[in-house]
Amino acid sequence: MTLVLEGVRYRYAGARAPALDGVDLVVNAGRVTGVVGANDAGKSTLCLVASGLAPGVIGGHLEGRVEVAGVETMHARPHELAQRCGILFQNPATQLSGTAATVWEEVAFGPRNLALPLDEVVERVEEALASLAISGLASRDPGRLSGGQVQLVALASILALRPACLVLDEPTSQLDPHGTRLVVEALGRVAQELGAAILVAEHKTAILAGLADEVVVLAAGRVERAGPAAAVLADPRLEDLGVEPPPAVQIRRALAGSGATTTPGALALFDEAEW
Repeated sequence: MTLVLEGVRYRYAGARAPALDGVDLVVNAGRVTGVVGANDAGKSTLCLVASGLAPGVIGGHLEGRVEVAGVETMHARPHELAQRCGILFQNPATQLSGTAATVWEEVAFGPRNLALPLDEVVERVEEALASLAISGLASRDPGRLSGGQVQLVALASILALRPACLVLDEPTSQLDPHGTRLVVEALGRVAQELGAAILVAEHKTAILAGLADEVVVLAAGRVERAGPAAAVLADPRLEDLGVEPPPAVQIRRALAGSGATTTPGALALFDEAEW
């Protein structure tokens, strides 16, 4: 299953100018596409449109075609899209159900609403918690967790649904380096093992350097650069678009200017250190 945007223009209700202007994007099954750009470039709006929340839930005007796992968002109901596309925003607390007494029940909320057999619900919940190394939180009250823990629980709740597409808007914004590594590794497994199409808006380019297959650069709602992650993140024009290259790229340039060299493995450590 894929995530497809063709000729997408989107304008918020009451706005004169479009927040997205002529965006074409394809995220294939089993692939991770990263989205970068300066503040107000349109990254969060792209996530809203790609998931079908805009205009389906928040309103506004959409032109072009958005297709999630074979279904056009303009012709689908919110509950239909929710089964095909999981979405995680910067403030995960708003995505908790507010009805669960424990983290385990919170993660089970989605699968139970799909009317799955009990043994499958249990399997999905245990797998999602283990994939993010938060099984120890299973009995905790979701309302008494740290911001980072809430972010991991919200992501586990989405992973338990096993959606064909995932849209994540800065999924590591509240996480420490350990939590960030868990999320990156989990997303990699979801793409490879479940074949999910994953779209990640992330300002930490070091994360995308190790996770994304392709990267898209947005500026004023338009796609300015797109291609293989390594090539786009090493593009010398990236900084002109308000995006800071990964540390490994910056160090490689500095070394090239001085005539010194280092190994690719050593450079990768600099990116991981930025997580």
